[in-house]
Formats: sequence, structure tokens, C-alpha cells
Amino acid sequence: MRLHVILARAGIASRRAAEELIAAGAVTLNGKTVTKPGTRADPERDHIKVSGKLITKFPRHRYYAYNKPVNIVTTLRDPEGRPCVGDIVEKLGQRLYPVGRLDFESSGLLLLTNDGELCAKLTHPSSHVEKRYIAKVGGVPTETAIERLRGGVQLADGRTAPAFVRLEKTAGNKAWLELHIIEGRNRQLRRMLEAVGLRVEKLRRTAVGPVKLADLPTGVARPLTPAEVEALRDAVSESSRAPASRPRRRYE
Repeated sequence: MRLHVILARAGIASRRAAEELIAAGAVTLNGKTVTKPGTRADPERDHIKVSGKLITKFPRHRYYAYNKPVNIVTTLRDPEGRPCVGDIVEKLGQRLYPVGRLDFESSGLLLLTNDGELCAKLTHPSSHVEKRYIAKVGGVPTETAIERLRGGVQLADGRTAPAFVRLEKTAGNKAWLELHIIEGRNRQLRRMLEAVGLRVEKLRRTAVGPVKLADLPTGVARPLTPAEVEALRDAVSESSRAPASRPRRRYE
């Protein structure tokens, strides 16, 4: 088995992060430092250490939903000393890492797990697992702007996939929009809304596939139910077979 896959399945890090650990020289195989992620090993026979700690077994997989507040960095550590997701992970007393990112100014649902394989599937560009948001914007969108968002917007890194967009309400020169997307580009929704002349004031993620934020208090994490975990696995499996032409509406 490839070494970075072993680390991911052992809950050490996601596959991508495991590759970075290996490249940085933090992993040894039978006493020798390994820097090539593609190196193969047998987790049952070989001695694998990460930062000097021996991997002895595959831990039980854990899954959490976390209601991320604004002004929290979606990393386990922050070199600038800002509050980060690692703070809540430390309180949980589990070896967990975030599934994807939720930018500094945004709030809402963030999944945490030590299941590297599921994390890799959920964050892969081909997953197309639907993510839902509520955005408060400055400016009232025209029907033309909404149709542009629904049809896909041309950004610097390419055209976005079609999105579900619904105008929830307006108040003065403010508007609230519900949006569903099937991609996970960096600051994607903010850039999409800015591209049609809308300034994002607040952005909250309300669901990732079948897992909903619901009434989970801000700053609190809860374990996912077995049914939610199974539904996540089903969502990844189904999305890999479904066309990416539009977001699905299965989880309403």
C-alpha cells in the first residue's frame, strides 16, 4: 500500500497532507526517512513513524459537524497565532482534521474527521457533493444577475458549474440569497457574487451533502450519527456517477 494512503487510513492526515508530511521528511519507514509519497509499505509488518511516533494501529474513525464562527482559520495551527480549528480539535481530544476549507470571514458547517479516505473523496474536484449557503449581500440582485449565477460565472480560474440560487428576501439595499454549489474553489461564492456586482457581507454554510447545520450552536461540535456518515458515503458514491451539469436537490 502507498505510504500516504496508509497515513490517511490511520487518521494521521488527509492524503494530500500526508504527502506533505512525507516530502518534509517527517516520516520514517523501518528507521529510514522516506520522502517519496509513492513508497509502498505493509502497515502490518513495517515500522512506520510520524514525527518519531510509531503507528501501531488504525484508530476508530470519528466524524463531527462543527459550526465554525467567523474569524476562525480552517487549519489545525496558525503561524500568526489567530484562533483556528485546531483549538476545537484539541478540546475534543481527538486526532481530527477539517474536510476542505471555510474561509476566515465565513461561518457555518465544517466537517471534522480522521477518515482520510472519505475526506479525500469529499474534497476531490470530481466529488460534486452539494454544499449549501445563505449569503447576505450589499445590493439587490437583478434577475439577470441571478440567472448568471444559475448558469455559471466566468472567473479567473474558469467558468463555474451551474448553481441553485434563490432570493430569500430584501431590506433596503440588502438581500439574502440561498445558494447551492457543487464545487469547492477558493472563496468561490464570494468571487461569484462579486462578479455579478454583489458585495458579500455575511456567508454561512448550512449543509454539506446530507449533513445539515440545523440548530447546532456557533462554536460547538457534535458527532455525526451513523446514518449521517452512511449518507455521506452514499453521496460521494452517487456523485461520482452523476453528471456535473447541475446541483442535485435530493437533500431538501
